[in-house]
Parts: sequence; structure tokens; C-alpha cells
Amino acid sequence: MAETLDPGQLLDQLRQERRTRSEKPAPVSARKAPPESGRRAPPLDAPSFRDLEGYDQMRLMKAASEQFDLASPFFRTIDAVRGTMAQIGGQWVSNFASYDYLGLNQEPAIRSAAQTAIDQWGVSANASRLVGGDKRFHGELEARLAALYQVDAALAMVSGHATNVSVVRTLVGAGDLVLMDALIHNSVAEGVRASGAAHLTFPHNDVDWIDRRLAACRDQYRHVLIVTEGLYSMDGDRPDLPRLTEIKSRHGAWLMVDEAHALGVLGETGRGSAEAHGIAGTDVDIWMGTLSKTLSSCGGYIAGSSVLIDYLRFKCPGFVYSVGLSAPNAAAASAAIDAMHNAPERVATLRDNGALFRRLAQDAGLDTGLSEGHAITPVVVGDSMRAVIVADQLLQAGFNVLPILFPAVPEKAARLRFFLTSGHDEQQIRDVIAATTAAMTMASTWNFRK
Repeated sequence: MAETLDPGQLLDQLRQERRTRSEKPAPVSARKAPPESGRRAPPLDAPSFRDLEGYDQMRLMKAASEQFDLASPFFRTIDAVRGTMAQIGGQWVSNFASYDYLGLNQEPAIRSAAQTAIDQWGVSANASRLVGGDKRFHGELEARLAALYQVDAALAMVSGHATNVSVVRTLVGAGDLVLMDALIHNSVAEGVRASGAAHLTFPHNDVDWIDRRLAACRDQYRHVLIVTEGLYSMDGDRPDLPRLTEIKSRHGAWLMVDEAHALGVLGETGRGSAEAHGIAGTDVDIWMGTLSKTLSSCGGYIAGSSVLIDYLRFKCPGFVYSVGLSAPNAAAASAAIDAMHNAPERVATLRDNGALFRRLAQDAGLDTGLSEGHAITPVVVGDSMRAVIVADQLLQAGFNVLPILFPAVPEKAARLRFFLTSGHDEQQIRDVIAATTAAMTMASTWNFRK
């Protein structure tokens, strides 16, 4: 029988393989060709994708999973969904890995709106809006989005991630400064890197740090952009948005708030951070959000002043050089906004479910990190392999919960991330807490070499 290595030994083995590859002679392409004319050049050594940063970490997790007989928690095939239930491997399980916060994804009115849009417009916008024209459904959706945030206008794009990347790099560049939270979403960080602007990462939700830093350096930059999230997707907590609006105004900066996980979750009627914090929509310069969570569609959007939106319509590459949002996606999102307005009781149920989950988890001795008990609550496990083990145990017990591993979070903060929806009932929540507690107890007996 082959020797079973613990994760530490596996990592050592992978590192040794990497050192061996790095010590190999330079590829033929890097050596000088012989000077003799007419002599055929030697074949080039093909570069290996194995040398890409992060590949060893992927191999570690795969090898460790195989040696400990664990199925990968990622890219699970879901054969069917039914409300808060998902069918995986022929088994129906309670799903705690869905962004369908208000349970609108399978609502008849929303499905009907998408089907009607397909009948009238087809399945694609067929061109960028700049050259192919705005379709009526684009304007209808954007008017609803602007009304949600009580601002002048909005602009919808085909990808939430690309919205952040493209908008940030459009608004700032050399000579500007971006201040972004240490836990900001990857899409913002990618946009900042692409922009060429100077950037600083501030300690999570530390608004006093922002105030002090801008007091010391604001006059060194043309434009300053502060970026935060309305509800943090890894931790389930919020920034002090009223303080941020005051600070950005005093220092002459722009404030951008990513509402991807806040819309439909925060506020009495689900309008998001502005409603939850009691501020005006115009107090924030740039509202960003996605259509893929509460709004049961796909895409991203920006809401703000008419000047901002007009500028982005002509200057933002992610909009100008991309196909327009499709009719079924736009129609589904519009119908979802209407459904949210018409069913505030779903928002209230989601709020109760989030609070119940957090309270029961803490009563059970589980580490819920920074969560405030909204729709997102992590259970911090402590290392990546234990997180994978607990996720596997939960699936066997009938619950679909995904782990978040290094490098997405620090290794000691590896966690399970639970998404609550208005469709979960109290028994599902109690059952998953009991199963998680049992799985955590079992995983604590696994001794991994540090």
C-alpha cells in the first residue's frame, strides 16, 4: 500500500518538485544559437503551465483530498434545484450556497417576464449598445435601478466582475489615489491594478484610518476614490457608511459602494445600504451592484449622477466594447425589482433567518467571525483541509455548504460560508447548525502536521 502523506508532507513534496524544475538548465530558447550559417536551430523547450503561481496550491488540495478520500467541494454538479433544495449526486440536500436571497429565481412572474422577452427580442442583444442601439428593455431596467438608489441614472453591463474592473480603471489613473478595504472584492482590486493609480489598502472598516491618511496626503493627488462594500461577502459585516460619506465630502473624494450582497438584504424593504443607514442615495457617488444575487439574473450595474453615467456610456471599455445585456436577463432583473417591492415580507423573513442562524451558531460555540447576522455568516474553521473535511461531512449529512480556503482568505481564517435566504425554514437552520457542530467535532480529531 502506498504511504499516506499528511498535508504538510504533501506540500513539502510539491515544493521540492518546484525547486527541481527551477534548477533545470535554461530552455534552448534562452541560449544563444550557434553562429554557423545554415545550421538548423534546435527545438525549443515548451514552457510549462505548472510553473504558474498558485498551481502547487491546487495540486496540494487535490492530492490531499484524494489521499483522505474526500470529494472536491468545488464545481459540484447540481442536477436540479427546488427552492432551497439542490440535487447533487442523486441526493436532495438543503442548499446554503445560493445567492437567491429573496427566493425569486423560480418565481412564475420572473420566469414569465424572461420568456416573454425572448419571444419578442430573442436571446441576445446582438451588438454593443453604442453601435447597435439601446433596446427598450435596457432603459426600463436602468430606470428601475436608478429609482432603487434614488439617483439620476444607472447603467447595466453584462458582468458584475467586469463592471468593477472596467469602471474603476475608467475613473482613475496615474496621478490619482484609490483607498480600498483590506477585504474588498477581487474585482475592485483588479480594476485598481489595471488603472495605474496609486493605491492603499486600509484596515477592514477602519474609517478613522482613512480620515487620517487623507488629512496627510490628499493634496498630493488629483482624484481620490474610496471603495467599500455595503455587505462584505466573506464576513457578513458592514462599514460605517454615514461616517464614510462625511469623510469623503470633507476631503473631496469619491465614494464607491459595492452593493452586490446588500441589495434585497439590507433595509426594511431591501433597497440596500442607503435605506439601512438612513442616508440619501446622492450621498454616495458611485453605487455598484450585480443582477445575479437578489435580482435572479446576470450582469452588473452602476447607479449615480447623470454626469457619471453619461461619461461611462462613452468611456467605459466594459460597456463600450461589450455586447449589451440580453433581453431575458434585463427583463428578469426588472421583474425581480418589482417582486421585491411587492413582497417586503420576504426581506423581513430573510432578516429573521440571518439573525437566527448567527445566534444558534454562536450558542453552539461556532466562530462566526465578524458576521452581523444578515444573509451571510461564516463559520471559521481554522485551516483549509479541515474546512474541506467539514464541507464533505455536511454534504453527506444533507447540506450543501462551500468552504472558503487560502488564498481567498488567510489560512488560519479558512471557513465555511453560509448563505441564508428567505426560503429557508427554522428547522433547516437548526439542522444545519447541529450537523456543522458535529462535523467540526469530528474534524478536530484529525491531526495535521503544522
